[in-house]
Amino acid sequence: MSDPGEFVDATLRREGSWQRAGAERARLGSDLRFYGASVGAVRGTIRDAGRRYPGLTHDDITALSSELWAVPVFERRLAAVVLLQSNLRLLDNSDLTRLEGFVRGARLRALVDPLALDVIGPLIEGLAPRSRARADVALDRWARDGDEWLHRAALLSPLRALRAGAGDWDGFVRRATTSEALAGPAGEAVARVLDDLATSRPELRLTPGA
Repeated sequence: MSDPGEFVDATLRREGSWQRAGAERARLGSDLRFYGASVGAVRGTIRDAGRRYPGLTHDDITALSSELWAVPVFERRLAAVVLLQSNLRLLDNSDLTRLEGFVRGARLRALVDPLALDVIGPLIEGLAPRSRARADVALDRWARDGDEWLHRAALLSPLRALRAGAGDWDGFVRRATTSEALAGPAGEAVARVLDDLATSRPELRLTPGA
C-alpha cells in the first residue's frame, strides 16, 4: 500500500468504533465491512492527507482513489469519493471509465449518489466542449446499459448544475424517458431530480415522449 493509502486507512481505523460500524451496516444493508468512522472523520482524514502529502498529481490522486476503493470497506470507498471531490480540478474526461467502475461496484445510494452529484456531474460541467460531447455519449450509454446504479448516476449527475440554472436538461430527459428508468434506483433518481427542481425551476417538466 502507498504511504498516503496507509495513512488514510490507519486514520479511519483509529477514528472508528464497533458500535457505529454495526449501526451503519444495519442502516445501509450492505455486505461491505465497516470501520465505524463518521462521515466527518472521513472528510477530515482526506483533508489531513492532502496536507501531509501536498502536490499529488492527477495520476497520484486517481491511483490512490483506486487503492482505497479496492478494499471492500465502506469508509475507504467513501474516502475515495471525497478524495476525487476534493481534487476535481485535476480530473478529466479520461477518468469517466474509472468512475464507471466505481459506480458499478458501489451498489449503495450512500456511495453512488455522492459519486454522481459531487464528482461526475461537476467534472462534466467543467469540460471543454469537445470533451463534454464525449462525456455526454458516455452518460447516454450508462442510461442504456441495464445496470440500474449506472443509470442512476447518469440521471443524478446534472442535478447540481440544474439547480443553479444551468445543466443539461435535454440530456436528463433523454436518459429519464427510457423504460429502465421507471423503477428501482433509476426511477428514484428521476423522482428526486423532479422533486428538487419543482420549486426552483418549475419550467422544467418531464412530459411523456419528451
